[in-house]
Amino acid sequence: MTVPDRRERNPAAPGGTRTAPARGSALRFVLLIGVVSMFSDMTHEGARGITGPFLGSLGASGLVVALVAGTGELLGYALRFVFGYAADRTGRYWPITAVGYLVQMVAVPLLALAGYWPVAAVLIIAERGGRAMRNPARDAMLAHATAELGRGWVFGVREALDAAGATVGPLIVAGVLALHGGYRVGFAVLAMPAVLTLVVLAGAWRQYPRPAELDIGEDIPDRHGIPRVFWIYLAGMGLIGAAYADYPLIAYHFGQAHLIATPWIPVLYAGAMATEALAALALGRLFDRWGVRTVVGATLLTACFPPLVFLGGAGAAVVGVVVWGLGMAVQESVVKAAVTGMVGARRRASVFGLFDTGFGVCWFAGSLALGALYDRSVTDLVIFSVALQLAAIPLLLVVRRIR
Repeated sequence: MTVPDRRERNPAAPGGTRTAPARGSALRFVLLIGVVSMFSDMTHEGARGITGPFLGSLGASGLVVALVAGTGELLGYALRFVFGYAADRTGRYWPITAVGYLVQMVAVPLLALAGYWPVAAVLIIAERGGRAMRNPARDAMLAHATAELGRGWVFGVREALDAAGATVGPLIVAGVLALHGGYRVGFAVLAMPAVLTLVVLAGAWRQYPRPAELDIGEDIPDRHGIPRVFWIYLAGMGLIGAAYADYPLIAYHFGQAHLIATPWIPVLYAGAMATEALAALALGRLFDRWGVRTVVGATLLTACFPPLVFLGGAGAAVVGVVVWGLGMAVQESVVKAAVTGMVGARRRASVFGLFDTGFGVCWFAGSLALGALYDRSVTDLVIFSVALQLAAIPLLLVVRRIR
């Protein structure tokens, strides 16, 4: 898990050696994709905080709200392997990425016009489907820059900008609601970052029509089939995904236990996203130096968030949410960096999609289990969450030994 020697020869460069302009070009590509992610998250994360109450205002029941949210998340992960495989088979990484972003960025503002909850439900699920479509192809293109800049750093920078957008988006919508603008105005305002997403995406496509040219060709054997280390890694990360409580459940607990005043609950979420943004950069650098040990160390720390959030007082809950945000940074940045080094470039989108699908199914199953445990015993929920995270560590250590 080390960054290749900077003196390594590059056949694509004049004279066969790497040049500073090549590194600068790779960095510009990463930053452009990161800005796309920032505006995109500003849009869909801003909407995500109000889709539940918006559905309720249209007459949807609590069961319908839960079903729409759960179906959207499940499809948002389950379809990633399909679109990742399609990207690798066709080589049309940019078109698939662009269509995915277009679906997302159109669906969110259209919610402002939805007059019936079934229409809103279709748009909410479509937005998650767009995310499933664009993620594997986008990450596969991004991985071409990792040989120049380091795997952890590339995915860390993208995730930092992504999380920055996820911090600002909910605050924009909260400001609209504070000014009595209503849910529809909130969705309409999000059309601005949606348009910016597509504009920057088009610029990145135009400047880097063939991202593969950024790749200096890391020595990763392109074997037939998926390597065993991938399945062990997916099993370990699947345990962590199943153990991780969704923020809606955390927010629900804060309200039920009267730990945090209602207006401060979304602010805490914004704080968690800010933590994720800063942690992604640091974790990216650490991953390029220490590899999978970074994930192991972070998991030992994030195993502390369940007792802090669910069993402590207000102060402990705030600390727990910060630690929860750190864990989100791990899952969205260095986890992808590790997968990048397991397969050759021609199969990365498929493997990214396969990983996301498996991780998402584990997350969904774990969310159902955590919700059921919460209704029975908060202590049981904490034990379940901590135990699964700790159980993942031996698997991650096996991955480190194999790598």
